[in-house]
Amino acid sequence: MGFISKVQVIQRGETNRQFYFICPAPLAQALEIEKGESIEWVVVDKQTLTIRRVGQQKTTPDKTRKPAKPRKRAQHER
Repeated sequence: MGFISKVQVIQRGETNRQFYFICPAPLAQALEIEKGESIEWVVVDKQTLTIRRVGQQKTTPDKTRKPAKPRKRAQHER
């Protein structure tokens, strides 16, 4: 699934420009991005830009979730 967003540019003076890339809220929620989190922009080529989290990723195991039980295969009659 992809999300489309437009690049925004803020012009400050004649030579100072800042470009903003907006992350849609559903994507940020799915990735559990938090306010103030640092990311690294990685240019793969002129068509591909990748972002990576910087530093340790905060992972909290879900203690309420039980491990999945293996499924039994159905017996087919012949």
